[in-house]
Amino acid sequence: MPYITVGAENSGPIDLYYEDHGAGQPVVLVHGFPFNGATWEKLTIPLLAAGHRVITYDRRGFGNSSQPSTGYDYDTFSADLDALMTKLDLRDTILIGHSMGTGEVTRYLGKYGSRRVSRAVLMAPLAPFLLKTADNPEGVDGNLFQGFQSAILQDRFAYLTDFCKAFFNWDENKGKRVSEEAFRGHWDIGARGSAKATHDSVTAWLTDFRPDLPRIDVPVLIIQGDQDNVLPYAKTGQRLQPMLPDARLITLKGAPHGIPWTHAREVGQATMEFIGATTMSHA
Repeated sequence: MPYITVGAENSGPIDLYYEDHGAGQPVVLVHGFPFNGATWEKLTIPLLAAGHRVITYDRRGFGNSSQPSTGYDYDTFSADLDALMTKLDLRDTILIGHSMGTGEVTRYLGKYGSRRVSRAVLMAPLAPFLLKTADNPEGVDGNLFQGFQSAILQDRFAYLTDFCKAFFNWDENKGKRVSEEAFRGHWDIGARGSAKATHDSVTAWLTDFRPDLPRIDVPVLIIQGDQDNVLPYAKTGQRLQPMLPDARLITLKGAPHGIPWTHAREVGQATMEFIGATTMSHA
């Protein structure tokens, strides 16, 4: 199991677990909250079949990565991504993020530039700025996020059940676009994350990405469902697209937040077309 050390806490290293498969133009997949790289399986296999080198990694605090008590902010997350990109010496990379993972992609491009990156895909994005403030009246009231953190502290496992229901729009999609087994699988992956990481990540969602956007100079594809019950479409993807001149927005009608699973075919086809792949395999 490959790891990269990105820091230390007291006597122990902070290691990120990653997987690096295939050959060709590299694609780095950055997972959403509160999961890990395993949730990319419906895109990983087609990307490999299309001739790409595919890299997934687990964000600090989640999956097989270390679970430190600090570092759950986007400056640190993007530094972790930069450490991975540098270690593997990736070039002409396609960065793909989902949900919370779009924050790493956005901050990375804003802070480290596009020297190693040729394109980016943002699925159900966090940007531009989720928190309602005087200069961001389109945002969401901060009390909602305080409620999330209180629920995590009170009963993280019950919170994960509620989160997965919102993630999949469970009442509409159960037995159709998502099975009970897939629901349980995502819940189990989420439960493996640390309590501290789960709690502190909610604060990171409130990051203002607006200063990063003018620095993004690569083509961007935004994909989001218009029934996203985690990151509301009108407050995120729909607002974000006009702020990125080289961005294209694909709206999936009726789709929830968890589109890499529920709408894998649509997401995969749009991604393949954007990155220049001519075929889409569903082996």
